[in-house]
Amino acid sequence: MVNSMFQWLSISLIALLHPFYVSVIDINHNTKEESVEMSIRIFTQDLEETLQKYSTAKIDMVHPSNKAVLDKQITDYIKQKLQLKINGQNANMQYVGYEIQLESVWIYFEVPKIKEIKKADINCSILYDFKNIQSNIFHVKTNGTEKSYKLDYPKTTTVFDF
Repeated sequence: MVNSMFQWLSISLIALLHPFYVSVIDINHNTKEESVEMSIRIFTQDLEETLQKYSTAKIDMVHPSNKAVLDKQITDYIKQKLQLKINGQNANMQYVGYEIQLESVWIYFEVPKIKEIKKADINCSILYDFKNIQSNIFHVKTNGTEKSYKLDYPKTTTVFDF
């Protein structure tokens, strides 16, 4: 209970101060389902302000006026700013949805029909159009092996070999 409360207070303090701009992208290979599951964690306010640059309607992820329109805006933005190649082939990222958790939004994608990951090529500029001090941290997991890398603005590419 105390640990849970400490985590909540820490996240709340970070959200209030918000001295850094970071997203975390987890790419997990599900060998049983032969798919890649992606989750992208971004501060909600940062994503709302970024999406607002491309919209005339008010962006509110917690209480969207039209969820289908917002889902399309999120999908279009992420697919424009994050390209993934697995084993040299463009990944067909399929939007699953999003959920709000405290001050962050979790966005989910899936890439079906992936039997194994030998190589993952990433081109990512998520929120680079929001702040030029943005960092995107990647965690890629396959066959019990996890590798991580941090892309700092303006760098956009990295490669994971397994």
